[in-house]
Amino acid sequence: MLDLTGKVALVTGASRGIGRAIASRLAEQGATVVAAARGDHAEAAVQELRAKGLRAEALTLDVTEAAAVEQAPAEIVAKHGRLDIVVSNAGITRDQLLMRMKREDWDAVLATNLTATFTLAQASVRPMLKQRGGRIIAISSVVGQMGNAGQTNYAAAKAGLIGFAKALAREVASRGITVNVVAPGLIETEMTRAIAEKAQADWSSQIPLGRLGHVDDVAASVCFLASDEAAYITGHVLAVNGGMYT
Repeated sequence: MLDLTGKVALVTGASRGIGRAIASRLAEQGATVVAAARGDHAEAAVQELRAKGLRAEALTLDVTEAAAVEQAPAEIVAKHGRLDIVVSNAGITRDQLLMRMKREDWDAVLATNLTATFTLAQASVRPMLKQRGGRIIAISSVVGQMGNAGQTNYAAAKAGLIGFAKALAREVASRGITVNVVAPGLIETEMTRAIAEKAQADWSSQIPLGRLGHVDDVAASVCFLASDEAAYITGHVLAVNGGMYT
């Protein structure tokens, strides 16, 4: 079993779906988890973890508010003495064919899914450099690797995360900081469950393993990359897509 005892982790978009599963898995492996989300949306997830005797706290954070994102890592270090793991998971979609896409929908997706990761990573690297160690993990998507009609904004942002992580990995490797990407495929979440069964069946037919992924599949991959077992892995894209894209 992976042991993250003594580690402090920050997870954005931690109120539901993949982010909530990641926060839960990291806490179960012993980390103190700061679950970040807008408003009080992360409170339920944190209360659930605390009820199990796990260490977790909620952080109100809108990742598009640069000043707040820049302050968050320093505040965590001031309270806990360190910041070991940062998972940039917060994301949105604003799907539309390019010819009909509004500029504000392009800007919103890039701001939340890409620029926020830059802001968070920049602020998190500072204490990690002093510690001479840390893990930065960005949640991309199979869409950033293979594209998808109607998602030019989302695909651009998720592909950008891959290039960003590969470049940053080279910048900070000498200080023991690893930077990696997890690229989920089609994962069963509230959004996908709301889609008609026929559409889900069509999707599953594109996946060699024959099913949609589970949030725990993604969380387990993140937990591995956050652990000492992955100390020699950096600049890597870990595909969690059931073979949909290789």
